[in-house]
Amino acid sequence: MLPIAIIGAGSWGTALAIQFARAGRPTVLWGRAEDEPHKLARARCNQRYLPGVDFPPALTVECDLGRAVAAADDILVVVPSSALRAVLTELKPLLGAGARLAWATKGFELSTGKLPHQVAREVLGPAVPIAVLSGPTFAKEVGRGLPTAIACASPDPDFALELAHSISTPHLRAYTQADIIGVEVGGAVKNVIAIAAGAADGLGFGANARVFLITRGLAEMVRLGTALGAQRETFMGLTGLGDLVLTCTDDQSRNRRFGLAVARGASVEAAVREIGQVVEGYHAARAVRKVAQDLGVDMPICEHVYRVIYEGLDIKSVVEALMSRAVSAE
Repeated sequence: MLPIAIIGAGSWGTALAIQFARAGRPTVLWGRAEDEPHKLARARCNQRYLPGVDFPPALTVECDLGRAVAAADDILVVVPSSALRAVLTELKPLLGAGARLAWATKGFELSTGKLPHQVAREVLGPAVPIAVLSGPTFAKEVGRGLPTAIACASPDPDFALELAHSISTPHLRAYTQADIIGVEVGGAVKNVIAIAAGAADGLGFGANARVFLITRGLAEMVRLGTALGAQRETFMGLTGLGDLVLTCTDDQSRNRRFGLAVARGASVEAAVREIGQVVEGYHAARAVRKVAQDLGVDMPICEHVYRVIYEGLDIKSVVEALMSRAVSAE
């Protein structure tokens, strides 16, 4: 198989690097922190994010970004949405002829409201093949080789298919997708809804309230996605309903844990510090609200999450506000 370089050695970047290497694809992992690649290379394990999961033989660690990119035919960027444009700008002069670029980044760009594929096109131009990896996955479970499914989406069907084949093992099944807009919208909105679901559980509102937030959250996701040009069917699959349910119901989700912490009395700032990693839903709440307002899309759950985070709305009043909305057809 052709080599792939993973740019970003956090929990998800490391897990994906392990998975590609486990599937037999030569894989290069690069992290930005100055001493991070050296530590990973020595330990053959990411002790901080995936302790106890050894690197397969096909995985090597590179300390120099230029060498990492030069060693690979495909590049997979795994960084927070807030860093995507800067990383792509840094990568652009390093890409060789024929290089293809994918990302596992979720969320709208905060300053512009653009989706990752739009940012990539702006930075790299139309000639570079692009793709996104997304779906209902937790890094620790992928790292441990537990059964998982993931979607590889690209407007280039050959790229999507090759990515899917090269990450697949008996414990991970990859599906291809053409609807890159739907996949990216699902990955952004689900993080905001997961904050609401976590908050509801933190307040002891029970399973009925949680399912209410998940199903109506899915409706909000569909409304925004179709307004942006996505296919409705995409949201019934892995990157829509699947990712939403996973993120809203399991405490491995940083966004759900953030909602739990705020509901139990922690300040927003303290909850972010408690998580200790990027809480994508914290930033996505503002970006999703901006895009929804610009398009005139009604997203009451996302709107209330935004108001809790950025305007100090009492978390206990959110469910009351949602439940007291005028009766309407589902």
